[in-house]
Amino acid sequence: MNFSAGGSRDTVRAVPKNPKKTNVDRRVWLNGDWVAWQDATLHVLSHAAQRGSLVFDYMSVYQNPQGAAIFRLPEHLERFYRSCELIDLHLDYDPAELTAAVIETVRQNPGVRAIKLNAFIASIEIDVVPVDDEVHVAIVAYDPKADVLDRKSKTTPARTATCKLWIEKEIHNRREDIVSPQAKVSANYVSTMGAKARARSAGYDEILLVDEFGQVAETPTANLFMVDGEGVLVTPPVNRVLLGVTRSTILELAAASGVEVREAPILPDELLRASEVFLTGTTAGVWPVVSIDGGAVGTGEVGPVATLLQERFETVIGGRDPAFAHWLQFV
Repeated sequence: MNFSAGGSRDTVRAVPKNPKKTNVDRRVWLNGDWVAWQDATLHVLSHAAQRGSLVFDYMSVYQNPQGAAIFRLPEHLERFYRSCELIDLHLDYDPAELTAAVIETVRQNPGVRAIKLNAFIASIEIDVVPVDDEVHVAIVAYDPKADVLDRKSKTTPARTATCKLWIEKEIHNRREDIVSPQAKVSANYVSTMGAKARARSAGYDEILLVDEFGQVAETPTANLFMVDGEGVLVTPPVNRVLLGVTRSTILELAAASGVEVREAPILPDELLRASEVFLTGTTAGVWPVVSIDGGAVGTGEVGPVATLLQERFETVIGGRDPAFAHWLQFV
């Protein structure tokens, strides 16, 4: 996108640092039509850009010997519709139509490892309440490593990938009285951007947010689990966090593996006494935390519960666990 500007520069270019990423050979599903990757654009004065009214959901595609498999597609779609309801975006597509569209988007884009489903108001306006409230839907399938700028992809969980966590007590988790923490809307994520950048500059991988009561909530894009002194796996209750699909996956896998699980409030000091802490998310998988605020978690190594659930999770997404084969939608 080029435009004329005054001042000392004749032309200003709004282009990414790596222009090769704009020429990806992918097809995007947009309102029932196919458009080229580089043509899936949005005006700078669109309501979605100016007011943050874009709802999204993100799901993984695993390339298994049996073929490409979308992980827990119905659950992701259910959350997508719920997010739209929470901010009053009205979709013209029913779940069956979007299910078929997601599957076809993966078929049209071989080798992809991620899907981002988006609903947004594209009209060019600046009022808080849109004059034109038509909701557009875009489905983008891509490879995070090859197609987009990605600092450190964790789409495939690995035992060697560990996290150094920083507890951010100055920025609260998304609050229910402002925007529900269970709404995956773009405006819900901007408040953590600066804090996470500062944490990375200080050598941390991720920040952990607290709620308005000072209790542990989640990271900007992942849920949190800890193993307490009695060996119980604990995670914050659902009304304080995003309902992560991987979170529910780990809860089910833990129960199936004989691990006792409890949903309960957690104070930051409890994390410092935990024997294990790990994060879960679509991109993170099961991501063990080995240190918090510079202090070691437990022994400072990946613990047995995280290892057990990580291995079980890898077996499931690899299509090798018959008990959870229904979580994989092959295309």
